[in-house]
Amino acid sequence: MNLAGQIHEIGRKARQAARALAILSTEKKNAALLGMADALVDRTPALLAANAKDIAGAEEHGLNKAAIDRLRLSEKRIADMADGIRQVAALEDPVGKTITEWTRPNGIRISKVRTPIGVIGIIYESRPNVTSDAAILCIKTGNAVILRGGSESLHSNIAIADALQAGGSTCGLPEDSVQLIPTKDREAVRHMAQMDKFIDLIVPRGGHSLIETVVSHARMPVIKHYHGVCHVYVDKEADLDMALNIALNAKCQRPGVCNAMETLLVHRGVSDAFLKKAASAFQENGVEIRADETAFHQLTTLNYQPLRAAKEEDWSTEYLDLIMSLRVVDDLEQAIEHMERYGSHHSDAIITRDAKTAETFLNETDSATVYWNASTRFTDGGEFGFGAEIGISTDKLHARGPMGLEELTTYKYLIRGDGQIRE
Repeated sequence: MNLAGQIHEIGRKARQAARALAILSTEKKNAALLGMADALVDRTPALLAANAKDIAGAEEHGLNKAAIDRLRLSEKRIADMADGIRQVAALEDPVGKTITEWTRPNGIRISKVRTPIGVIGIIYESRPNVTSDAAILCIKTGNAVILRGGSESLHSNIAIADALQAGGSTCGLPEDSVQLIPTKDREAVRHMAQMDKFIDLIVPRGGHSLIETVVSHARMPVIKHYHGVCHVYVDKEADLDMALNIALNAKCQRPGVCNAMETLLVHRGVSDAFLKKAASAFQENGVEIRADETAFHQLTTLNYQPLRAAKEEDWSTEYLDLIMSLRVVDDLEQAIEHMERYGSHHSDAIITRDAKTAETFLNETDSATVYWNASTRFTDGGEFGFGAEIGISTDKLHARGPMGLEELTTYKYLIRGDGQIRE
């Protein structure tokens, strides 16, 4: 069977599994999840053996140490995956939850109720644990899942997906609820994106080129886990010590993630005082600054290194590194305009003691997550109390921000009558 036929068959099986999953009780789904967790632990030697093949391939192809570390599994990382599954099992099940209900004058009772989406396709270029995170969130919400992971982690992903399906099956999980496309062929992405007969929603997580490929071919709705050009704005009424702590955390705590700050905006009225306070701290953390004319002059007098003049493209760049752009702005309006023009509408923050200014920022900044006096690094399903997440959506429909369990459901209307007919 050719690749298109193989993927078509995976889709057909997923659709069949989705029908059975949709009516599975919360208790049975939770039991299946716990069986999945146990299977990961029981299969630790097999998972490590599969991962060793991926590590060897990564080293052969010259992947850097950071990438190899993200790829590597260990007994602890496998145990952490299993613990994550148990945590999701303990979360409230959104399926079947009544969102709202009302009674019409004719006596008809209408309820709006959460239901599974059906079959979800997830395409990702990330660590092997994403295979587990994505699968378990789908299962908890009664969705069948088709996974397509990165080629560098293919052996690990296959082993994890097989363990999850096998462990869940022993506890009543329908067959083929968790499937992984077992090929490195990039054409698999296109075939998935065009399989609207079987896949109801597709979620790409990865680089710009992957997301553009999915969007250009998709025949079903796409929710994008897109890049994050995140901002922190230091207002004229900011507590400068707080502002520095937040900016350092947002940039330096983990610079290679999508909720890390990429651009720091500082009100002109406090730029001199703030940069005198902040320069040594950023320099000690090895942060390269690409500054506008005003900030460049101020930092030059402070002998800041490494420093360079910002170019136009810097304002819209997701560095994912210890690099940030820095601009001095005249007021709140100019800060918001900058974010609107150059940002990705992911996560943006204001640091200020002025509640009125903060509320204006919260209301007028059109991003998925908007902060007042807190780091952008909190944009995360776990930090929001959602448990694991499927990704961070920068779309507006139907999910925005961290995608937890509710975002993996849709709804339907249930209408109950006793003989009413329309006149």
